[in-house]
Formats: sequence, structure tokens, C-alpha cells
Amino acid sequence: MITMNDFKRDDEQLVASELAATERVLRSGWWVLGPEVRAFESEWASWSGARFAVGVANGMDALEIGLRAIGVGPGDEVVTTPMTAFATILAILRCGAAPVLADIDADTGIIDPVSVERCLTPRTRAVAVVHLYGQAGPVEALSELCRSRGIHLVEDCAQAHGAEASGRPCGTWGSFAGWSFYPTKNLGCLGDGGALSTESEEIDARARVLRNYGQSIRYHHPEVGLNSRLDELQAAILRERLKRLDAWTARRRQVARAYADGIRHPSVRVLPLPSDPRRHVHHLFVVTTPVRDALQGHLKERGVESLFHYPIPVHRQDPCTDIGRDPAGLAVAEKHAAECLSLPIHPGLTDAEIDTVVSAVNSFRG
Repeated sequence: MITMNDFKRDDEQLVASELAATERVLRSGWWVLGPEVRAFESEWASWSGARFAVGVANGMDALEIGLRAIGVGPGDEVVTTPMTAFATILAILRCGAAPVLADIDADTGIIDPVSVERCLTPRTRAVAVVHLYGQAGPVEALSELCRSRGIHLVEDCAQAHGAEASGRPCGTWGSFAGWSFYPTKNLGCLGDGGALSTESEEIDARARVLRNYGQSIRYHHPEVGLNSRLDELQAAILRERLKRLDAWTARRRQVARAYADGIRHPSVRVLPLPSDPRRHVHHLFVVTTPVRDALQGHLKERGVESLFHYPIPVHRQDPCTDIGRDPAGLAVAEKHAAECLSLPIHPGLTDAEIDTVVSAVNSFRG
């Protein structure tokens, strides 16, 4: 079976470096918020183009901490997308704020600035753009819109490690960015992990307090915080894997180009690749089809795994049926959620496996 991810394919040199990093942590006697975390924060900030990075427990916490650091709370609204992992919405709800859902662009699956503008109200405090599937969202238009309205732009970069927009890294367009290092991400650790990045010294300082019980100095808690600390072991692993990220991204782009060039089926639509390849790091490779279940069954028979990202849009989730949304509706998101299908894309795929996936899609009789 050609799987969506295959962690057993990590080469022996990488495994050896991770084992050495693990031993380094074990022998250090310091396992939480120590030198490995500080080193990774510095390295991640430098790699991602940010001034500051704060290691936290996971990507959802990164978003919640960032929202709280910019003052989002009860009575506020945050405009975002219905086409995202539920963690994006949970982060807003956990701040006490109200998510408001804008519709998406049919070619990218990412939030549409025209719809965003229809969603803005006097209570809007921020717009949260999700760089879905690894492609940079319309940050150029959204940053201008947010500036003109005096509201924050927030970037959910959980899937977009290394993507750029107009030559500028994703994660540097907004007030802050939230990153996930869940194992399936383009840069993943061996469990949960995340980071917040920002250009703001104030946001950086407040995030460091919030992640550690709201503690400014030991035993002094000026506000209610979280227990959300990146541990030393995960930071050490991330430092080793970060050295490979550029090469992994290059391979993902090769796979995506091969799929886009090779898949030719009247019932299967490949989401268009951006004209500037730097906009996309291909966390996922997504096609849409009105016969999704049948295609998935066919692929399974041919030894190809596939998944849906995401089949139930946010406003169809039980806790969210009454949340605000674009007054013009969410028709594009509804259609996309019903038809999207993700094909395997990871750096370990061989050329032969790529050909097998393309052949499996093209041989579908649906």
C-alpha cells in the first residue's frame, strides 16, 4: 500500500542523528524549557524569517496563546475559514471569542478576501488566514484589508512550513503565526509540538508568560496562562529534522508537479498549482471529484491510500451550527468539502510509486 505518510522511510543517517540528539537530552538532565528549546526557537525564527519564535506544546496552543497575546477575548469576533482542521476554531473559542466563517476560493480551498470583507463587523478583532494544504493564502490582499480596518491579521501556518507569498515568508505577514510540528507536518517531531512566531517584542514576551502558567518569574503569575511548553526532547528532534526540511520541500514539489502533469481524468480536477512554485510546499496534494467515494475505493483496490481534508466544514460540526458566517453563504466551501480527496505526497515516495498513483487515478472508470 502506498500510504499518505511513511515514517519508517527516514534514512539511517537521520535516525542516527535523532538517536544522538535523544541521548544528548537524556544526559543533559534538563528536559523542559532548556537549551534545546532555546536553540530551536532561535533556529526556527531564523529559518522561517521571523524575529522571534516561542516553542509551545502544539499548534492549537500556538494560535490560542497568540490570540490572547494580541488581546482577543470575549465579545470579539475572528473571521476565518470553514475549511480547516478544527483546532483553528477551538483556539478562537478557547479565547472566549466568536469565530465568523468566510467562504473560500475554489482553486485553492483558502479563505476568499471578498467574502472576508462581507464578514467584518465592529466586533471584528482579527482575520485568521489558514495556509491550507501548504499553499500561501491571499495575504497580500488580506494584510491591506486588515490595515485599512485597524484589525489584526493572524496566520495559521500549521501546513505551510517554508511557503512564501510575493517573496516574503508565510508567517511574517500578520501580527503572529501559529505553527504545528505534529508528526505528519512538513516539519514534524515525534509527538506533539508547536511554535508561535512574531515580529513583535511585546507579543513574544507575553506568549512566553502565557505558555508557562502565566508566570512572569518563578512563582509570580500576573495572569491566567496555560501549561503549554515544548519539551527538550522534541526540540532536539526538530533541530535535526529542520536540517532536512529544504530538501524535503524540494521533493514534495517534484511529486506535486508529476501529479499535476500526469493526472488526466474527466471526473478528477487537480487544484491548480500556483504560477510561483514558492507559494506552495505541498503538505497535501488535493483533487476534487463528484464521485469521491468511488474513486477512493478504486485507489484502495490499486494499493493507494487516500484521505479527505476536510469532509465536514466547520459550520456543519455540532458545536458550530449557530456561529456567524458570510451573509452570502458558504457554497464554495460546501462543494469543496463534499468533493476533496488527498493523494499521498511525502518526500519518501519513489518515482515508481508516483507513477502508480497517477496510473491508478487515470484508470478509474467513474
